[in-house]
Amino acid sequence: MQVRESHATSVIDFVLRSSADGVLLTDPHGGLEQINPAAASMLGITVDQALGRKPTQVFPQNPALLNLFSRDGDQTLDVRLPKRRLAVGIAATLHDGRRVVLLQDVTEKVELESRREALVTAVAHDLRNPISAISGFAELVEKFGELNAQQQKFITRIKQTATKVYDVAGSLVDLAWIEAGMPLEHRPIQMDTLIDRAVTRLTDMAKQKQITIAISVQKPLPPVMGDPQRIEMVIYNLIHNAVQYAYPEQTIAVHSWGDTHEVYFSVADRGIGVSDDEIELIFDRLYRSRDERVRDLPGGGLGLTAARTIIARHGGDIWASSNLNVGSTFTFVLPVIGTQPIVSKR
Repeated sequence: MQVRESHATSVIDFVLRSSADGVLLTDPHGGLEQINPAAASMLGITVDQALGRKPTQVFPQNPALLNLFSRDGDQTLDVRLPKRRLAVGIAATLHDGRRVVLLQDVTEKVELESRREALVTAVAHDLRNPISAISGFAELVEKFGELNAQQQKFITRIKQTATKVYDVAGSLVDLAWIEAGMPLEHRPIQMDTLIDRAVTRLTDMAKQKQITIAISVQKPLPPVMGDPQRIEMVIYNLIHNAVQYAYPEQTIAVHSWGDTHEVYFSVADRGIGVSDDEIELIFDRLYRSRDERVRDLPGGGLGLTAARTIIARHGGDIWASSNLNVGSTFTFVLPVIGTQPIVSKR
C-alpha cells in the first residue's frame, strides 16, 4: 500500500513539475501548500517565498488571483501576470477544504486572436470597396438605355456575384485562418449548452418562416474536448442552413446523443434538399448549388467548408444525406473525453 502511495505521489510531482500550466494549492487553513515551477515563473516569485504564507501576503497587488482563492466553488477569472501577460485562472475547492488554482497563460492566444480580427477587418475592407464599385457600375449600366434579355441576365449575375463576394470577404479570411492551423482552445465542452445558444440565436429567423425547431438531446451528454466557440460556430451554421433551406411551416429536428466513445450531433430539415450529383460537392469552398432556388437565397458557400475543417481539427467527421425536394440531414461526430482509468501492465 505504501509503495502504491509513494508511486502515485511521484507521478503527481512529475506532472506538476512538467506542466506548462501553473498550479497553486492551499492547505485547509488557507496557506499556500504547493506551487509548481510554472506558477512561480508566471507570477514572478520563488517557491520558497510563497510556501506556508497566505495568498493575501504573497499577491497583495493581484485582486483577481486573490478572488480565486477566497471564493467558494468553481470560479474562472482573467488574471494579470507580470510583464503585461495574461492568464485564465480556474479555481475549485477540494473535498478536504483545500483550494486549488490553475493558471493558463493565454497571452499569445489573445494577441493572435487580435491579429486575426485586425486581418479580417482589413481584408474585408480592402475587398469590399472595389466589390461595391463593381456592383455600383452594374447598376449604372441599367440606367443608360434598354438592355436585351441576355444583357439583363449578365448584369443580374454580376450584381449577385458581387453581393456574394462582399458577404463572404470576412468569412473567407476567417476560414483561411482556421485552415492554416492556427491554435484552437482545448478544454471540456458541454454540447447541450452550445446547442441551446445556437438555437436561441436562430429563433427569430425560424419564426419568420413559421418553422419549429425541435430539440432532442441525451441527458447527460458526454463531454468532448475542444474549442467551444468553433464548435458552436459549426452547430450554428448547420441549424442556420436547415432554417434557410427548409420549406415554411415545417419542423427542423436537432438531435444529439453519445456513448463512452463518441458524441453525435445531427440536424434534419424538410426542404429543398441536394441532388445526388452535388452531395459530395457541398463541403467544397465557395460551392453553391446549381438549383436556382438555392442561388436566390443569401450565402457564400463557406459555412459547410468551415464546419468540415473545424470538425476535422477536433478529430471528428461530418457528412450529409439528402433527397432533392424532400430535405437534408447533416451529422457530425466528435470523440468524447476518456473516462476509463489507465491500468498499468505488470
